[in-house]
Amino acid sequence: MKKTQAQILIIDDQEDILFAAKMLLKKHFETIITSNTPRNIVQLLSENEINVVLLDMNYRIGFEDGKEGLYLLKEIKTLSPKTIIILMTAFGKVETAVEGLKSGAFDYVLKPWDNEKLLNVVKQAVEESRKEHKKADRKVPVAPMFIGDSSNIKKAYSLAEKVAKTDANVLILGENGTGKNVMAQYIHQQSDRKNNSFIHVDLGSLSTNLFESELFGYAKGAFTDAKADTAGRFENANNGTIFLDEIGNVPLNLQSKLLQVIQSKSVTRIGESKARTLNVRIIVATNCNLKEEVVNKNFREDLYYRINTMEIVLPPLRQRKEDIIPLTHFLLQKLRVKYDRESLVFSEKAREQMEKHSWQGNIREMENRIERAVILCENNCIEATDLDLEQILSFDENQDDLQLSDIEKNTIERVLIKNNHNISKSADELGLSRASLYRRMEKYDLK
Repeated sequence: MKKTQAQILIIDDQEDILFAAKMLLKKHFETIITSNTPRNIVQLLSENEINVVLLDMNYRIGFEDGKEGLYLLKEIKTLSPKTIIILMTAFGKVETAVEGLKSGAFDYVLKPWDNEKLLNVVKQAVEESRKEHKKADRKVPVAPMFIGDSSNIKKAYSLAEKVAKTDANVLILGENGTGKNVMAQYIHQQSDRKNNSFIHVDLGSLSTNLFESELFGYAKGAFTDAKADTAGRFENANNGTIFLDEIGNVPLNLQSKLLQVIQSKSVTRIGESKARTLNVRIIVATNCNLKEEVVNKNFREDLYYRINTMEIVLPPLRQRKEDIIPLTHFLLQKLRVKYDRESLVFSEKAREQMEKHSWQGNIREMENRIERAVILCENNCIEATDLDLEQILSFDENQDDLQLSDIEKNTIERVLIKNNHNISKSADELGLSRASLYRRMEKYDLK
């Protein structure tokens, strides 16, 4: 029987699971790679063109909430968007697996699995991987990124071009969805490091327990699950750029460790005493007011000044109204290619509503709404109803006398009620991550 040309990566901390899956799949697929730890995912993805990842959801003894799996899922999607992910979970943990599907997993399998079912799921995933590669290979007839014509966004990107040629640390400020990740990648691509790694670390979703091991790496035997010497994110970014997103969420007790690495330009793995020299460009971002956090003793002043050699502020969409319609057409063009719907256009009513809408979730919310409309639209014209902005508009248009914080609180509360407090649905509608929505609910005491 001829094997299918595909590279499958299986990640599970149980050797018997790895062995059983490999024995089954190697009869059908060309290359099977196994790993008993998720710590070397970055290395494996960089060294191999992985089509499908079979990913276990729990790795720490005594923890079966699946949070590690969900975190790793997002990391893989960021590092290798064309790689298809199948989650593996024990019977009784289906809810967590379903949450994984909402975050971009292709499917899930229950352990112990039925061989035929597992094989069919992997075959479907490989086929999906091929489709993703074909999409990526197609020429997209638009510019690689959207900047805009408003004076404030032009000023931000002009500053980015200047600082990109240096190795200065950069702090990117802006509300959720304003394009901080895009800006960080832009700086990297304009720099002399553009041919080396760009490592994105979402500090907001990185648990305290994983903080040091993920960022700094560890030596074999440093703790129970440390089965091999493993480089951290800083080492993986060596000679390139590391982007530390949501730095405002780092707890005070860990800020000092981060400061030490940034100051010394070196990192010491857990379980080792020898520091490893780093040559890495550091870009950080947050939606917090760090000056205020410093005053309130929630953020170290010395760390603030260390990361803030150059500050770039990304304006929200409500401050760059002239960019709204051009941006909607840019996003629609991307989504036309993604969903193979080249003839789609916006109706005049849809354009009017998008121009009036407040876009609390900024570009992320806009892309979410347009993608939803592309999926739901039954003809070649996207109508206002496909965007589902009418209810939000009627609420937003009466907010002139409210503070922005009141608008945000009221919007979140309304969307939560609309979705019966379903966090995933509400976060999607608002254009936020689940973690960001939880933080805002806590901030505004919404339950």
